Amino acid sequence: MTLVVVLVKGFEGAKTRLGPAVGAGRRRALARRYAARAMRAAGEGSLVVASSAEVAAMATQLGLEAILEAAPAGQNPAARRGIEEALRRGAGSVLLLSSDLPLVRRVVVKAMLERGARLETPAVLAAPATGRGGTNALFLKPPGAVGLHFGDNSLAAFEADARSRGVRFELFEAPELALDVDEPDDLERLTAVG
Repeated sequence: MTLVVVLVKGFEGAKTRLGPAVGAGRRRALARRYAARAMRAAGEGSLVVASSAEVAAMATQLGLEAILEAAPAGQNPAARRGIEEALRRGAGSVLLLSSDLPLVRRVVVKAMLERGARLETPAVLAAPATGRGGTNALFLKPPGAVGLHFGDNSLAAFEADARSRGVRFELFEAPELALDVDEPDDLERLTAVG
């Protein structure tokens, strides 16, 4: 079994790097919209690691289970919490999905899960982010196959970690998983995509 875990930051104060181009109200609305889209794309049976009660309530409204972080400390600790829950449930693999992906769709998440399932254990399948060398989705088989390195240049860190452990590392390149909205340039790219 694979557990899909959506990592969602609170909506208050969200997307601060968009500040030069977008007011606080619109940033909050974008964060809510993208989080809901990621939760729907993750599908039934998925888990949301939520850094606020509002996010947890949204997950519940969408029919997903949520774990509310007691003390939100960023994406890596949230991912660690999701992995711990996957292991507790006996999952053989986990897909960690960012929540700021305006183009993500269920069909793409399913395709990544199917490709990950075909990989021999141990394996890492990473969806690269556009720019900044980040990682927007990460399939780990088993759930603790590598350490957590989310952030700028995480893709190279995940690959180096996998190689140092003798773990197979592959890329899953999909436009729906590549574009995350963090900075004003990302909004321009989104507008260009349509």
